[in-house]
Amino acid sequence: QANPFQHRICHVFSTSESGDGSLSFEDFLDMLSVFSDSATSDIKSHYAFRIFDFDDDGTLDRKDLEQLVNCLTGHGEESRLSPAEMEQLIQNILEEADIDKDGTINLSEFQHVVSRSPDF
Repeated sequence: QANPFQHRICHVFSTSESGDGSLSFEDFLDMLSVFSDSATSDIKSHYAFRIFDFDDDGTLDRKDLEQLVNCLTGHGEESRLSPAEMEQLIQNILEEADIDKDGTINLSEFQHVVSRSPDF
């Protein structure tokens, strides 16, 4: 319950046709295999990208990045970034990760950034 991405994780791994995010036993096993130490970085980054792609359009745009930051910082007024801070952070993320400069981060750009992070 403490994971701010719990609903996205269930959504991404769910094969339920109702779209309610419910997990079958097989879905649960798939999820555990991705989060296991034996999963490759490519598999982990692929699913992380899908979890962060809140609108499921195949790219991380400004709206996705804002939701991502809000999940990480919390939804309380005291922890929320100001609009100027949010804009600066999103701009920094895009400058670092948006290789083709189209204003979004695609899967290959995301995986490129992740590959430079040994802690991922």
